[in-house]
Amino acid sequence: MSQPARPGPEWGAAWPAPAKLNLTLRIIGRRADGYHLLQTIFQFLDYADELCFKPTADGRIRRSLGLSGLAPERDLVVRAATLLQAETGCSRGVDIQVSKRIPEGGGLGGGSSDAATTLVALNHYWRLGLSQQRLQQIGASLGADVPVFIGGRAAWAEGIGEQLTPVALPEPWYLVVMPDCQVPTADVFRDSELTRNSPPITISRFLAQGGGNDCTPVVRRRFPAVARALDWLDQFGEARLTGTGACVFAAFGDEHEARETGAKLPQGWSAFVAAGRNRSPLLDFT
Repeated sequence: MSQPARPGPEWGAAWPAPAKLNLTLRIIGRRADGYHLLQTIFQFLDYADELCFKPTADGRIRRSLGLSGLAPERDLVVRAATLLQAETGCSRGVDIQVSKRIPEGGGLGGGSSDAATTLVALNHYWRLGLSQQRLQQIGASLGADVPVFIGGRAAWAEGIGEQLTPVALPEPWYLVVMPDCQVPTADVFRDSELTRNSPPITISRFLAQGGGNDCTPVVRRRFPAVARALDWLDQFGEARLTGTGACVFAAFGDEHEARETGAKLPQGWSAFVAAGRNRSPLLDFT
């Protein structure tokens, strides 16, 4: 993925928006409003988008770099800034530039992470003084993954993903394979064959035994490229789907082992190596 030029010094610091992995994803029920009840573990990666901000006085929200052709109403960065304005009555504006690394539709949380970083950064630049809890409440209306990125700690999540309990996890190196497809989350959760009644487990049980991803059978069936990536990676370690995919990952004991496995990647495939992190780099900016 090509990188746009970094903005000039008038834009200030480049704020990180890290990727995440779902180390497990269990669907234990469904609410009356159609939202699924989950149990999942979020862990961050030292692999991130970068966002730069230039506050303005004109009240306008502009994004000049990022996903081309994305309508403002679908752009989570623009929506986050606009929502923060509305919730606080702030009259200031901002120009935003996003240097993308995290693939769209990969299950790595790129859009949610960008939105979270936008809320945290603009709370700083606009001098709003909102607490982390209040930012998480605002972020939850943009997506269930946004609060964990604002919180910045690896977490066990329940409910629809908004009930967070920080956890201390091993921080291995991961090889993340990026199949050449995007997986629409809504399509996976609408699939009639999706497991929706997994028995709940405890945090301690997950830490002792691990856990799978209830979305994997559906994604395997619907997206052959993901199935091929899982089968290939499973030769070298336990291959798992993150979120609803498309990206798949396996943990390794050290960076060399992860990179050595990545060097065997079939021609034409894409992957990256990153370390797991229990603390988001975004916390260093707050």
